[in-house]
Amino acid sequence: MKLTAAELRKYKKKLLAKRAEITGDVNNMEAHALKSTEQDNSVDHMADFGTDNFEQQLTLGLIENNEKLLQQIDAALERIEVGTYGKCVNTGKPISKARLEAIPWAALCIEEQRRLEELGSLDQEDDEG
Repeated sequence: MKLTAAELRKYKKKLLAKRAEITGDVNNMEAHALKSTEQDNSVDHMADFGTDNFEQQLTLGLIENNEKLLQQIDAALERIEVGTYGKCVNTGKPISKARLEAIPWAALCIEEQRRLEELGSLDQEDDEG
């Protein structure tokens, strides 16, 4: 399955829109985290401090997740530029259009994604046992 030029433009547009959305979210979260840090000095009550600390840790975790997603989006945009978009980076097999519609930054075909997830769950079972 080879993607047409029109399909590639459509996916690129989706990726750029998602990138802009996430970049705005990250900037807002960073500003909020910075504001929270500045206000931490004025916290008088330990319960308030605990809540503020939890919220800050949550925000930092969300920022980290969004930054990983931005890396995946940038990698997908790069694959469009070099002509490998829509092909599994591990196997070279086509990624289904349904998968690309749902996750335009997908780098793996569904079979490879499942295989890696199964390997990951086996590793966790080994760690527990």
